[in-house]
Amino acid sequence: MHNEFTAIIEKDEEWYIAYCAEIPGANGQGKTKEECLENLSEAIGLILDDQRQDSLRGISEDAISEMVAVG
Repeated sequence: MHNEFTAIIEKDEEWYIAYCAEIPGANGQGKTKEECLENLSEAIGLILDDQRQDSLRGISEDAISEMVAVG
């Protein structure tokens, strides 16, 4: 599944710091902009995976689960 999110990037002396506007708590940092974005992407993935797993706990066995694409 392909998703795109907004990365807000700021430079703090020698570090790039980024956060995701759509995913509270997702942030990254790095010595380069690319490293910062890679760390942010990983944080977003971890948060979404955790939220997905948490939302599936306690669902009844007869519930239907399907993927929905957002365009």
